[in-house]
Amino acid sequence: MTSESAILFGQFLRSPAATGAVAPSSRRLSEAVCVPVPERGDPVVVELGPGTGPFTAEIQRRLGGRGRHLAVEINARLAGRLAARYPKVELVVDDAARLPELLAGRGVAAADVIVSGLPWAAFAPAHQAGLLRAVVASLAPGGAFTTFSYVHARALPAALRFRRGLGRAFEEVVAGRTVWRNLPPAFVYHARRPRR
Repeated sequence: MTSESAILFGQFLRSPAATGAVAPSSRRLSEAVCVPVPERGDPVVVELGPGTGPFTAEIQRRLGGRGRHLAVEINARLAGRLAARYPKVELVVDDAARLPELLAGRGVAAADVIVSGLPWAAFAPAHQAGLLRAVVASLAPGGAFTTFSYVHARALPAALRFRRGLGRAFEEVVAGRTVWRNLPPAFVYHARRPRR
């Protein structure tokens, strides 16, 4: 087990609902989730729940020094490790449900892309709805939101509730192909054009 895997697994054991993952996301899942990060310009990319940083690494690779990358992580230990590994990322240790205020406090009007590593199916209904409202309120009108779900959790009531919530929050929601080379296998939701 790598040190990143051991740390994430330890944090999962301490707080499974907040951490949500037993292992870091694979490179293939990271690539699939980060597809909306633009190849040109200076986009504002916001990452929710970066954990040990597999999506962070892919976002940084895609940005190549352009734009602005803000990451919101509630776990102070994971955030500290992430800040040391990715000094160019603007890391905020806070609750993602406060995203509109967090962005406003940093002079950001709206995000072009929001990438989420949050464990949506682990959240209570009110928390899940509040987080989705924060995402919608923080995106530019033509903005994109991506997140993922584990295949084995797809039929759970909380996962179904999240999928319905996405449909209400966005004009377009597409489920991507299954990434089998991830532990556990997962698929990506691509959502565009937030409904205000």
